[in-house]
Amino acid sequence: MKRKTQYLNTDLDLVAGQSLEALAAVFEARGVFPLHVDQREDGKWYSTLETYEQFTEPEPNIAAFLAVIEALDSRSRELWSACLSRELNIGYECGDEPRGFNHELTVATLGRMATLGISLRVTLYPAEPATAVT
Repeated sequence: MKRKTQYLNTDLDLVAGQSLEALAAVFEARGVFPLHVDQREDGKWYSTLETYEQFTEPEPNIAAFLAVIEALDSRSRELWSACLSRELNIGYECGDEPRGFNHELTVATLGRMATLGISLRVTLYPAEPATAVT
């Protein structure tokens, strides 16, 4: 059975030297929920966020994140600017087909990301093994 390569979602990963709880609450009120917000052994705060709305391609998913970030009030913008790392992580599940697979990020979206100091990462997950039906 052939498995299709598919876009899963995009996460926003943040790292900061101060609590990310207030910033995560602002995001959640605007449709971006935290998968976690925690302080780790290194003393830094980490948060991974996702949009409530699901998308079939990364471009509109990223645009939804950017709209929330661009609309942050001044206090939230200070918390955003204080982050040590701001990264959008695009996730794909890999399969056997199609032979070629691609998604575009427009120069406009990449420019918005750059203005906000956001890095880009792509994560490829192996396809889950097919389960036998008995």
